[in-house]
Amino acid sequence: MLKRGTPVIVLFLVMVTLQGCYSFTGGSLAPNMKTIAVPVFDDRSGAGIAQFRGELSRALADRLEAQSSFQVIPSIAGADALLDGVITSFSDYPGQLSSRTERAITNRLVLTVQVSMSNRIDKKTLFNQSFTGFADYPVGNYVAREEAIRFCLGQIVDGIFDRVVSGW
Repeated sequence: MLKRGTPVIVLFLVMVTLQGCYSFTGGSLAPNMKTIAVPVFDDRSGAGIAQFRGELSRALADRLEAQSSFQVIPSIAGADALLDGVITSFSDYPGQLSSRTERAITNRLVLTVQVSMSNRIDKKTLFNQSFTGFADYPVGNYVAREEAIRFCLGQIVDGIFDRVVSGW
């Protein structure tokens, strides 16, 4: 038979035991990595969106500097970590068809970026992973298409940032 205080004691013991198992302070990043270089990503998609590679790199560098302990520096040689990426694919295809005309009402953009992060101090690759963003936009609307591309880039920046700081 359990006493009234037993569940509280068990809960307390579980919390104390698990306390060291999880942390919000940066996952598996080495504490000696303080600087990071984020060169302009390459574009090998063949889709003619090269103007967005600088925007992607800048957004990622800005996010890392604002929301992590990293200081972003321009010199790869002087950086403790390197975050390098390549836009590998870009597709723009019909997303939703009209039931009356069987023509596209919306198009779907899908953008994929391959990113690797290396610890330049220990000479180790920390991860090498693809990140994908997607968005729909009304057919024939150039402004909406540009916004959809930027939305995809934002999804990718979010994914890369989470991967860098969480270490999952």
